Amino acid sequence: MDQNKLEDFVHKALGDIGSALTASLVVVGDKLGLYRAMAAAGPVTSGELAARTDTVERCVREWLAAQAAAGYVDYDAKTGRYTLPAEHAVALTDEESPACVLGGFQGMTAAMRAAPKVTEAFRTGKGVGWHEHDPELFVGVERFFRPGYNANLVSAWIPALEGVEAKLKAGARVADIGCGHGASTIILAKAYPRSTFVGFDYHAPSIEQARERAAAAGVSDRTHFEVASAKSFPGTYDLVAFFDCLHDMGDPVGAAAHVRQALGRDGTWMLVEPRAGDEVQENLNPVGRLFYSVSTLVCTQASLAQEVGAALGAQAGEARLRGVLTQAGFSHIRRAADTPFNLILEARP
Repeated sequence: MDQNKLEDFVHKALGDIGSALTASLVVVGDKLGLYRAMAAAGPVTSGELAARTDTVERCVREWLAAQAAAGYVDYDAKTGRYTLPAEHAVALTDEESPACVLGGFQGMTAAMRAAPKVTEAFRTGKGVGWHEHDPELFVGVERFFRPGYNANLVSAWIPALEGVEAKLKAGARVADIGCGHGASTIILAKAYPRSTFVGFDYHAPSIEQARERAAAAGVSDRTHFEVASAKSFPGTYDLVAFFDCLHDMGDPVGAAAHVRQALGRDGTWMLVEPRAGDEVQENLNPVGRLFYSVSTLVCTQASLAQEVGAALGAQAGEARLRGVLTQAGFSHIRRAADTPFNLILEARP
């Protein structure tokens, strides 16, 4: 027994426990507007922050100390004041920035609440359906992915597809499968007003949310949302898009085959998935830790709860994804773009 190695691991484990608790406190700070109030205030005391947010000073005082210990805010011992650094404020308040992390905290703390169901699913193999999770997961996942879509979808990913941008500008029919609350659909609709968009998702409450958001964004005249699965959505389209959802599906090959049937002449399938290496050892890093963990709690379980239960997982890797597309009859497949977190494949029959 290497005592030093044991002590190092215990310290690491304690750090992970602290990280999990910090995640919950970030959600608290977000919901109460504590970060937003700090971003606009400069150095504050716990009393001043409590007054600004109509909260209880004693609770705010403890929250601030925990945030300082975690390195989220700075503490000046001479003045007893706390400051939210400008760089941290971007990540914790600006939902238009690709650096925003609020949705990740909200979604992942919600995913953790499914631990009892997931524990049982390990014994039965029946999985845990997306619809069986805490509703905060649906909100958090949308908030987590939206900043990246805002930053990349129209500016980089669409232009990287062969001939697609010109079609969208002229007027095309687009289907967004597994659309959730409609963030990606609405971004596209706002950018390409001559095109029409239909978002499909099997989760009816998410479709209701998407309709409300499209109306608020002023794009409901050319954007519609319907309840349908990836293997049954109707219509023919110039572009079909899957954003971070194929790996969640029970039968990804069946879904891909349906996409092939739904593409019009010269149609394109844009597949956005988490970026990952093809071998486990390539993903043993902080990003892989995040995606393997959420995949254990959410993605793999969602697939196992459906027919076939292929369980690709959130770190499927490009080779496995290409295998799915090839099995479904796609012969033209290329990596159109990527980011540190995303892989964008273009597929044509």
